[in-house]
Amino acid sequence: MSDRPTRQYALNGQLATAPALSAGLHLVATPIGNLRDITLRAIEVLAAADLIACEDTRHSRKLLDHYGITRPVTPYHDHNAAVARPKLIERLLQGAAVALISDAGTPLVSDPGYKLVREALCAGCHVSALPGPSAVLGALTVSGLPTDRFLFDGFLPAKETARRSRINELRSIPATLVLFETGRRIAGALADLAAGLGPRPAAVCRELTKLHEEIRRGDLASLAREYAAQADARGEMVLVIAAPAEPAQVSAAEVDEALRAALAHLPFKQAVEETVTATGQPRRAIYQRALALRAEPGSEPADER
Repeated sequence: MSDRPTRQYALNGQLATAPALSAGLHLVATPIGNLRDITLRAIEVLAAADLIACEDTRHSRKLLDHYGITRPVTPYHDHNAAVARPKLIERLLQGAAVALISDAGTPLVSDPGYKLVREALCAGCHVSALPGPSAVLGALTVSGLPTDRFLFDGFLPAKETARRSRINELRSIPATLVLFETGRRIAGALADLAAGLGPRPAAVCRELTKLHEEIRRGDLASLAREYAAQADARGEMVLVIAAPAEPAQVSAAEVDEALRAALAHLPFKQAVEETVTATGQPRRAIYQRALALRAEPGSEPADER
């Protein structure tokens, strides 16, 4: 540890002394709503840091003031990161202890912090993580959906065409999906998710850990209808969506039977698509099998339309 002077903070109305902090970049998870959702180590590190880098200094001051922390703060966010980052790296190289926090939760999740970490590591600086609150994990665990495998994909695109394209990319991922969304866009996002992913179970977690926390569970279509009928949805939201159902086991004989029936009354490509839909099997496999059936002796040439 360094020979920095010890510094104080307030906890439950009592002054306490923070242990001296080693030089380096310290990634500190902060509350996503309830100011008491912070670890003792996080409080100590914030109190002992030479500098605290945060997204919004005014927002972060509420937390720091609550715990009597008077360390200097500096903004670090999407709009100033390119200018602020070299200055922070310089401070680190001079031996400073810098704490990085986001507006809420764990730094680097949907914020520019990873570039600072990458450059700090390239410069040979020490980087440490102080785990704690996370809206992603909080929503996942309370959703009632499987937690053994999940994909966090941040915010969906704001524009409808791009959003639907992204949803189509997510539809086959064999994991619970976790997304961020805003109240203003929630109804449209849920409608597109229902159309693109089907009637999957889901949960909408709004204002987690805050006074007006709300968790709605249901299938995507019913949730979309609920929010479409609501005049004004507010707050930060986390969507948790079940993985796609496992495709049913279909025998090769059943696939052939379905293909022959489809080929008997449909053009080749349509017959393949109908069989894919009916069996839930991979399109490539169905297509190859359809070609093989068409090549069998006695088969009628398929319409290529």
